[in-house]
Amino acid sequence: MKDQASGLRGLALTSLVAAMTLAGAAQAKVTDQDILKDQATAQDVVSNGLGPRAQRYSPLARVNGDTVQDLRAVWAFSFGGEKQRGQESQPMVKDGVMYVTGSYSRVFAIDVNTGDELWQYDARLPENIMPCCDVINRGVALYDDLVIFGTLDAKLVALNKDTGKTVWKKKVADYKAGYSISAAPMVVKGKVITGVSGGEFGIVGKVEAYDAKTGKKVWTRPTVEGHMGYLNGKENGITGGEAGKSWPGDLWKSGGAATWLGGTYDPDTDLLFFGTGNPAPWNSHLRPGDNLYSSSRLAIDPDTGKIVWHFQTTPHDGWDYDGVNELIAFDYKDGDKTVKAAATADRNGFFYVLNRTNGDFIRGFPFVDKINWAKGLDESGRPILSEANRPGNPSESTDGKKGKTVVAAPSFLGGKNWMPMAYSQDTGYFYVPSNEWEMDIWNEPTAYKKGAAYLGAGFTIKPINEEYIGVLRAIDPKTGKEVWRYKNNAPLWGGVLATAGGLVFTGNPEGYLMAFDAKTGEMKYRFNTGSGIVGSPITWEQDGEQYLSIVSGWGGAVPLWGGEVAKRVKHLNQGGTVWTFKLPAKDEMAAR
Repeated sequence: MKDQASGLRGLALTSLVAAMTLAGAAQAKVTDQDILKDQATAQDVVSNGLGPRAQRYSPLARVNGDTVQDLRAVWAFSFGGEKQRGQESQPMVKDGVMYVTGSYSRVFAIDVNTGDELWQYDARLPENIMPCCDVINRGVALYDDLVIFGTLDAKLVALNKDTGKTVWKKKVADYKAGYSISAAPMVVKGKVITGVSGGEFGIVGKVEAYDAKTGKKVWTRPTVEGHMGYLNGKENGITGGEAGKSWPGDLWKSGGAATWLGGTYDPDTDLLFFGTGNPAPWNSHLRPGDNLYSSSRLAIDPDTGKIVWHFQTTPHDGWDYDGVNELIAFDYKDGDKTVKAAATADRNGFFYVLNRTNGDFIRGFPFVDKINWAKGLDESGRPILSEANRPGNPSESTDGKKGKTVVAAPSFLGGKNWMPMAYSQDTGYFYVPSNEWEMDIWNEPTAYKKGAAYLGAGFTIKPINEEYIGVLRAIDPKTGKEVWRYKNNAPLWGGVLATAGGLVFTGNPEGYLMAFDAKTGEMKYRFNTGSGIVGSPITWEQDGEQYLSIVSGWGGAVPLWGGEVAKRVKHLNQGGTVWTFKLPAKDEMAAR
């Protein structure tokens, strides 16, 4: 027993020394230039989306159509405990350490060589938090020697990247009013940029910037017309118009437009791109008007918080078609002209290509098979509404309690929801995780009460097809053509990664990590992780080898809100594991 105890103490000491050695070697700080160049520097991943534009494209090609079949799992790290639900995180990697979040606002630092835990941080969450769509967290931001993330009680927390100790903590909003943070923050020019969740509770959406090193607030920009913005604590003008201009009465005071997914940044134009969620309440008959800036894309000056331009995808939204989905900057050739564009696949079922310098509409087209709430888009990109498919007004019903039920497509969970698409610089295609579903939806009377659900609607989501719901699509943004598709039985709810190896990686709720040929859609590889995948894959290079990681753990909005769809996936197991893969060493490959 004495020898065994000595051995255990020695093992613990060895592990401690290894961790200290790794921590000592990991002193390189993350700079603004590191973040700007993230897409081109394959040895690390220091931004959400593999670069501030979030194209989710890697220049690595060691794993390709010829070698991907040899991809092997090298370690799997469990988040542990009973908190195994809704793992939507994208990991970060810097100097041999992975930083990844788990459900319930947890952060883990992991040695990528061994899969060993270096440290863990658990936020002390109050019991009465009010996340609308599961207890998820989508990742951290890295800057200097800090790991920064948002919590479900609407705080920003900065941790020392080598120890996990708290450096600063700031309250962003009042969780008792329904605010929370689930998105990964981003760092632009030394400022942490964050949005907020809570649109179903009548909060007021906003984008805020904090000094990354100190946590001091630099500016705040509300995303509901009429609310004041502030720069360095002083009023910075209202958000594009007078209170009530596109809102009736006082409804702008609880107007929603949550910025719950986070944003992207384009260095060419020096603009932040943020999307905004649904107007509150869902019952659109209570709030006639366009309800700016809900269900929109906003271009924001990162230095001041000023809204430079906006594009509203669903004016007077009556279906919960949040406009939060990522707006990705990309360039393409139109004859001899280079077009500075940005693209987004909206929950409302339309794919939009905009001029990212001024927000002008270039083109738009459906990317799902069924859209019936609108007949199409006009020359400015504004939807041509099918008013017969807007949920009815409860005040016009016989009892005043329930308006006319309509069948609307897509469902409110969207043609595409939060799950980020990827853009390949090689093919020029966007790879869009999408879903084919519709909903019965009706309106009900409602009134705002702080901290209470503020919907004024009921709904049931239904699959459109028996054989599949999820569809991974390759889309040409210049023509609107769907190049190929992969059909999946369950809804797709995880992110996508494209690589110079000619591959597209994603996961499905059935638990498979999958790789497809970027040009043809042929499945080249799959691996069962044991739980549904709703996270986003990354890849990086270390010691001459290409690694790939993805978080596995079923959850998110689908099993909570999915109606008949939720019944289809109720057998899927929850989980919480980071899986990491690489090719076998060269000598092992040669021996085969």
